[in-house]
Amino acid sequence: MSTEYKPNSKLDPNAKFADNERLKTQSNYLRGTIEADLKDPLTGGFTADNFQLIRFHGMYQQDDRDIRPERAKQKLEPLHNVMLRARMPGGIIKPSQWLAIDKFAEEKSMYGSIRLTTRQTFQFHGVLKPNIKEMHQMLNSVGIDSIATAGDVNRNVLCTTNPVESQLHQEAYEWATKISEHLLPHTKAYAEIWLNGEKTETTEEPILGSTYLPRKFKTTVTIPPNNEVDVHANDLNFVAIADNGKLVGFNVLVGGGLAMTHGDVNTYPRKADDFGFIPLEHTLKIAEHVVSVQRDWGNRVNRKNAKTKYTLDTFGADAFKAEVQKRAGVEFEPSRPYEFTHRGDRFGWVEGIDGKHHLTLFIENGRILDYPGKPLKTGCRKIAQIHQGDFRMTANQNLIIAGVPADQKATIEQLAREHGLINDEHTVQRKNSMACVALPTCPLAMAEAERYLPELVTQVEGLLDKHGVADDSIILRVVGCPNGCGRAMLAEIGLVGKGLGKYNVYLGGNREGTRVPKLYLENVGEDVYLPALDELIGQWVQERQSDECFGDFVIRKGIVAEVKVSKTDFHA
Repeated sequence: MSTEYKPNSKLDPNAKFADNERLKTQSNYLRGTIEADLKDPLTGGFTADNFQLIRFHGMYQQDDRDIRPERAKQKLEPLHNVMLRARMPGGIIKPSQWLAIDKFAEEKSMYGSIRLTTRQTFQFHGVLKPNIKEMHQMLNSVGIDSIATAGDVNRNVLCTTNPVESQLHQEAYEWATKISEHLLPHTKAYAEIWLNGEKTETTEEPILGSTYLPRKFKTTVTIPPNNEVDVHANDLNFVAIADNGKLVGFNVLVGGGLAMTHGDVNTYPRKADDFGFIPLEHTLKIAEHVVSVQRDWGNRVNRKNAKTKYTLDTFGADAFKAEVQKRAGVEFEPSRPYEFTHRGDRFGWVEGIDGKHHLTLFIENGRILDYPGKPLKTGCRKIAQIHQGDFRMTANQNLIIAGVPADQKATIEQLAREHGLINDEHTVQRKNSMACVALPTCPLAMAEAERYLPELVTQVEGLLDKHGVADDSIILRVVGCPNGCGRAMLAEIGLVGKGLGKYNVYLGGNREGTRVPKLYLENVGEDVYLPALDELIGQWVQERQSDECFGDFVIRKGIVAEVKVSKTDFHA
């Protein structure tokens, strides 16, 4: 079967494709003229199509927006640099790898930090053009790459960390790795450009096709009852089904996604549909053909409607599922029972069934850097120098020191406490709050998120304390724009940037991450939404039912309507 993209007959064959389709077609399988740009001393950035093509190699061109006006006054171009996102399926990284990325961040990045992300990996920020190739070669030397962590491809595959059930987690992690490898681009462009690999001709992309996917594609493997990866934020999800602690297969969920565009009612966040159960042996085949159907049926005219969630809503989930079954030669079985009960990380020490110990550290905003009185980066480095197990980055931007023998626990905990990696004063609310990077580096950000979150959490902590529930929490997320990176569209309270100091406020997600919230306040500042939250939290405390979370309360009381079908309900 040909993998070349052909417009689906149900779409307008005369419609003009988005320009991204042209640049992918003309890119010579993602090579473009990136090598020539690297040698251009006249600009610190990448030009023309290469600005987009480097994303397929795991990088975004950015600049420091805080200093952009001053540089413009000096008639200088913006201080171009790149952010790199590594490919780390399941978020597992060895101590030796950690030490290597720590050294590079310290010596070669503008900000010196390691940023843990909601995609269960790390990012470098502020890498200047002369250091980019060295960065890729350093990563390669320790067994890491950034292939397909951005762009119109399947991105880093997430996996529930779940360190307690070590055997089940190991199996799930291995499947996350297999899926990641199976769906990677076949082009050797990455090795040729960044690793001085031998140049070879690419003649086909067996799964992704010569023009790759219509839009980004995200995949997870998750182990109930923990939904820490937020399955409903992703295009394709494999929900682990176990029998007596042994993985036997997956329920497959398709069509989740959170990105939208302000003011465009044709865009919306959407939950994934449950297609049914598959035995383990069909996992890669089903993954491949969910991708291939999206490749062939996805919208290549309007990128705002190009993700899998819109393909399901355009053609129908049943038709999409039937096509996957036809191509894979596999019938989905009825879904096996499972339940999500929470999605947060388990902080502190837990012991696995293998007798090893695991320490989950809360990293506010995922930013690992040495702060005054809180040298987090130094602490992680010192732990990596003696740690005998591995590190696990979580989808909630936290870090697990995993596989610690009993006789090393005290030493690692002491190092963590000495360097501010353990702070007993952090509230449950702070640990259940999250933000995307936003300003100053993200070019899409309309408002603050990472830099604002600590202050906002303090305000919300004050409201909880005022109403006598300081030990309770609400899932709170803040993002600088509506593109979905911080997963605010699965929060009980989600703030989505609209302008400097202004946010749209969404209410009504739940603890389990299985409901999309709905707009409550539009384009407002602290002077409006903090008093509103004060009143609502007070009402929640007084009128809630037993253990009723804030999101369930605002739905039950009709403060916002429940979003059941996003296409019809979200903007209604």
